[in-house]
Amino acid sequence: MPEIGKLLIIVGGFILVVGLFLTLGLRIPYLGKLPGDISIDRGNVHFYFPIVTCLLLSLLLTVVLNAFFRR
Repeated sequence: MPEIGKLLIIVGGFILVVGLFLTLGLRIPYLGKLPGDISIDRGNVHFYFPIVTCLLLSLLLTVVLNAFFRR
């Protein structure tokens, strides 16, 4: 039973972090507009892929999660 409690706390924390990011994400300057993010406009078609932003967020989450779960 304690394992389920720990899992619920972790999932709840993850949902909290995602909710804060979605709420405050648009207010963070340069997020999604970094050099290296791909943006192509051709007529009525707009393709956008924030590859550098994804890499930085992945690196940040890796460091944070390793700090919390390292034993």
